[in-house]
Amino acid sequence: MTDRLAPGDTAPDFTLTDDTGAEVTLSGLRGRKVIVYFYPAAMTPGCTKQACDFTESLESLKGAGYEVLGVSKDKPAKLAKFRERDQLTLALLSDESLEVHRAYGAFGEKKLYGKVVEGVIRSTFVIDEDGKIELAQYNVKATGHVAKLRRDLGLA
Repeated sequence: MTDRLAPGDTAPDFTLTDDTGAEVTLSGLRGRKVIVYFYPAAMTPGCTKQACDFTESLESLKGAGYEVLGVSKDKPAKLAKFRERDQLTLALLSDESLEVHRAYGAFGEKKLYGKVVEGVIRSTFVIDEDGKIELAQYNVKATGHVAKLRRDLGLA
């Protein structure tokens, strides 16, 4: 199992393709605060709720200096459909190889309906302007997570 990240750790850098086919590199966002959240699959009920909650909060998060990146193992074409279907305004990144998920400890053993399975661990990371982990949250709930995150960041 991948080690989990903790506050003060250097955020693993990555370059991933977004839903438009453009590449997004974490280190290219240095100087800004970044929220990176990992979710299991586009267009599923929980992931849709979470993405819509981030979209609804995006303007105020950006106003507080945060960029938001959603990462899943979905192909860019599916992410584009997800964006269009639900009018999402945040960046959706594709990590088909799960390499970035693993680097962040967002893929591994988890409990699903009482059974231990291997899969995506719904996780959120807040990265400061210098590329350090400010907040690492694992096994977050899809519903209510953005409101809790905003409280944790003092933005509620």
